[in-house]
Amino acid sequence: MPLTIDIAVASVDGGLPSSELIERWIGAALEAGAPRPDAEVSVCIVDEAESQALNHRYRGKDKPTNVLSFPAELPEELELPLLGDLVVCAPVVAREAKEQGKSPEAHWAHMLVHGTLHLLGYDHIDPEEADQMESLETRILTRLNYPAPYDEAPIPGESQPTGQIQTHER
Repeated sequence: MPLTIDIAVASVDGGLPSSELIERWIGAALEAGAPRPDAEVSVCIVDEAESQALNHRYRGKDKPTNVLSFPAELPEELELPLLGDLVVCAPVVAREAKEQGKSPEAHWAHMLVHGTLHLLGYDHIDPEEADQMESLETRILTRLNYPAPYDEAPIPGESQPTGQIQTHER
């Protein structure tokens, strides 16, 4: 599948994934979520101030968030492969990975898979749709050899109940 990814970095945060990894993660989500003959996705990696401004403007939430998805709204007659834009906040992703006991790479993979599925029309507002989306995310990420994203990471020295789900903002 021809996949075009435009990446713009507007963050001074270090530890960013390579363009090859970003392409791998988005490609896996496209393949599993809705195979397309071709696709174009723009990825912008931002800092907290820009994420907060965009989240406030488009979602009415005055705080930075991990990933925002902006599906392309093109007239059908244009027949362009543009799926849309993903805006990822590097500091939020790094902080969440640490708080959740996940590797930064695994959490970046999850955020890009999650965002790409939103571009394909998946959502998690309704509990049934959330279950479908989270199940698909888990399948994609485990096929990429990452841990299941909604399993809680054990806290060293603390006993954890099994079957817990790691929640994320809905």
